[in-house]
Order: sequence, then structure tokens, then C-alpha cells
Amino acid sequence: MKLSARARRTAPFYVMEVGKAAAQRMSERGNDPEMVFLNIGEPDFAAPERVQRAAMAAIEQGQTQYTAALGLDALRQSISQWYASRFGVQIEADRIIITAGASAALHLACLALLDAGDEVLMPDPGYPCNQQFVQVAGASAKRIAVGAQSRFQLTAEHVCAHWQEHTRAVLLASPSNPTGTSTSRAELQRIHEAVRARGGVTLVDEIYLGLSYDQAYGHTALALGDDIISINSFSKYFNMTGWRLGWLVVPTELVAPIERLAQNLFICPSTIAQHAALECFHPESLAEYERRRDIFRQRRDFFLPQLAELGLHVPVEPDGAFYIWADCREAAQRLQVEGSWDFAFSLLDKAHIAVAPGKDFGNHAMEHYIRFSIANSMDNLQTALTRMRALLT
Repeated sequence: MKLSARARRTAPFYVMEVGKAAAQRMSERGNDPEMVFLNIGEPDFAAPERVQRAAMAAIEQGQTQYTAALGLDALRQSISQWYASRFGVQIEADRIIITAGASAALHLACLALLDAGDEVLMPDPGYPCNQQFVQVAGASAKRIAVGAQSRFQLTAEHVCAHWQEHTRAVLLASPSNPTGTSTSRAELQRIHEAVRARGGVTLVDEIYLGLSYDQAYGHTALALGDDIISINSFSKYFNMTGWRLGWLVVPTELVAPIERLAQNLFICPSTIAQHAALECFHPESLAEYERRRDIFRQRRDFFLPQLAELGLHVPVEPDGAFYIWADCREAAQRLQVEGSWDFAFSLLDKAHIAVAPGKDFGNHAMEHYIRFSIANSMDNLQTALTRMRALLT
């Protein structure tokens, strides 16, 4: 069977490949010692009890049929109120589009905005799947190498230097996967002004927005104007990864075109997940989410300072999300292996620790980096450090 060119050129999601390799080793060798998974960006918390009860109630009450393609009006209103209370930003509910996860949100935005031959500027390193949504829309992703000096984020200078006649948009993430770093409010403003002056579009992936630990970075790009497009999700801060529910905030003129695309491609997001998500904004649930955010911060503060002695140097301390982006060159030398891919599999085989090699996140110096996900229990993080200490020192 002949595959499409698109299918042939789409690279694996290597984080998932590491997970498959870990599962295979567990199957072949047993799970003794137990595998510690620090490769997947998934909270170890389930949805709060109120959210789970709401999902069961929706099923029991027969609230399982299609909703409007834009989502439940009540949920759109709840998100609007959350922006007002949490960030002090007034976002009209009719600009909010509920989607089948942040992936569907970005897919719809790209299909609505991009044509064949268009180009989107993106940071390198960055979340690997984002460029796939750009390419599925027929456009191309231009990865711009960024480093510690800019907190692994794009700057306005990057945008101005790389913008070309066929450049259509900038797509960045704040906080970022894989680095856990954010763009300052002032720099984000400069980027958006540069994009706006060139007739382009600024898209900001804000799925880790609720998981900011530093007041200097805990802001939403939506405060910069109603021409910003924000992608968000119930997966990370709201601990609903497998529920596949997200949202878009778009300018008013984009709502109808995206609604038409959503009607044809997705019909609607999960009805059960939408009814459950209404309970995410109950004061009891929000208090629990803030408690869990503090636990993620405590894990970062525990795990981060112990890496340097293991030869794992972190160029920029993460200010959000639950990732640590570490330079593994010294540690790899200690194990006499070359590059982050071999180092990651050495940890897998010799210490029963799964991590994400840099190969997933870009092209620039990715062989030097690995990503730790600290969305795991404190006990498991301590176990991982103990095993790495035994192996590397």
C-alpha cells in the first residue's frame, strides 16, 4: 500500500517511543526494580472528585449527545470568568471555542489561518507535535535556534531577523515544553508588535499557564490584545489528560470559520468531558488545583538542585510547567556514551528510569539535552535521584 508523503515524512513522537521501550523491558525482564517514568508530561493526579462525580452524573442523566461544535455555553462562560478572576483579563465567552484537546485547538487554528507555502516561526527547542499541525495545513515550520540567553524562548529580534515575505505567523509556548521557561510580558509585547506590524498572527500555546510559579511570568498573552490566539487545555493544570478537552481563544472574526471547520472535522468535543469540566471551576476544585500546583513547585525545588552533582546542568531554572531541561554532556561522558539518545537508554537499561531525549524537541544541539518530567510522586523522584547517583557518581 502506498503511503502519503505526509505519513512518510512524519517523525515518531520519541517520548512515546521511549515509553514503548520501557514497557517492552518491563515485559521482558519484569518490573523489578520498578520503572520510574520521568518521560511523560502527564500529572500523576487524577481529576478532583467533583469533576469525576460530574462525569458520572452526566452519563446517568443521559447528557451524552452532541453539543454545539463550539462547546457548551456554560463552559465557555466559566472559562471567561476564570480569566477574569485569575488573570484580571476580560475575555468574551463568545470568543472561546471548546475543542477536543489542545491538539484539536491548534489543528483548527492552523487550518483556519494557513495556506500552502505559508511559513510559521517556532522556537527550537519546542514541543514536537506543534510543527506537525502546521505541516498538515500545508504550511512549513521554521525552527529558530534559541538558547539559555533568551530563556530558550523566541525574542522580537529573532522574529524580525527571520521574517520573510511568506511568513504568516509566530507560534510559541509560555511556559514551554520542554524547558519549563516562559516569555516575559515585555518581550511578548515586543514580539506581538513585530508580528502585527508585518500583518501576521501571534499564536501562544498556554496549556501550562496555570502552572506558573513565578509572579514575573504568570500572565496570559491575551492581555496584549484581542488579536492574540491562545491555545489552552484541561490536561495539565486541570489534571484531565485522557479526557481530551481544550479550548481556543480567537478574535471574533475567526469564530465562524473555525466553527465550520470544527463541525466538519470533530462534530463537537466530548460531551461527558465538557459537563465534568464545569466542576473544574467550583471553588473547591480550584483550591485543590492550587494545592497541587504548590506540590509541583515543591517537586521542582527538591529535584532541581541535586542534578548538578550528577553532571546534569540546568542552564535556565524552569518557572512553570513540570519539566527540567538538562545538559547531559558531562553525565554522558561519565557513562562513556555519546549524546542524549544513548544516555537516555543507558538510564533506561541501567537505572530503570525513563526520560525524554532531546531528539524529540528540535534540531539545534538536541544531542546535548534531556528532559525530565517531574509530574511524579516525591518518592519516585527520590528513587530516581538515588539510582542516578549510584550510576553517575
